[in-house]
Amino acid sequence: MAKLPWSSPVVDLREAPPARQIGMRLRPPFPADLAGLALPPGANRVTATGAMRVLWLGPDEWLVVADGEATDLPARLSGAAGSRAAVTDLSSSRTIVEIGGSAARDLLAAGCGLDLHPRAFAAGHCAQTLVARVPVILDQLDDAPRYRLLVRRSYAAWLIDWLIDASHGLQG
Repeated sequence: MAKLPWSSPVVDLREAPPARQIGMRLRPPFPADLAGLALPPGANRVTATGAMRVLWLGPDEWLVVADGEATDLPARLSGAAGSRAAVTDLSSSRTIVEIGGSAARDLLAAGCGLDLHPRAFAAGHCAQTLVARVPVILDQLDDAPRYRLLVRRSYAAWLIDWLIDASHGLQG
């Protein structure tokens, strides 16, 4: 992704450093804690423990995103959940694009059908959605706002082109 980092006065785009992405399907009952990681308290929510974020993607589906290598993470999760879980390393399937700046929310709203107003989608929220017709996982990192888009590698270059093009003309 040679076009990143990219910035304007109101939007900053960059590719996040590689992160371990572990998909987890878990049969109930769900523990409050799994291998030292707190599971989110509700749907489309995120918990953070150090450099790891746990995103609730569905009724029995989570994604653990660990900044850095975390090579032992799949084994730790499998060991903690035992036979009640399917744990899959998805690290190679997606790249992570970070979006920040005063018009970050407006940029995403131009291509996303979700209500991104802070009363509906704030820090600690996540969703599987479409941005510019591309399937992504959207994770709001903070109230600035700053977001992460987890996107399949095969769509990443196209989505980045769209984000850059759509950001032209945005006002802060």
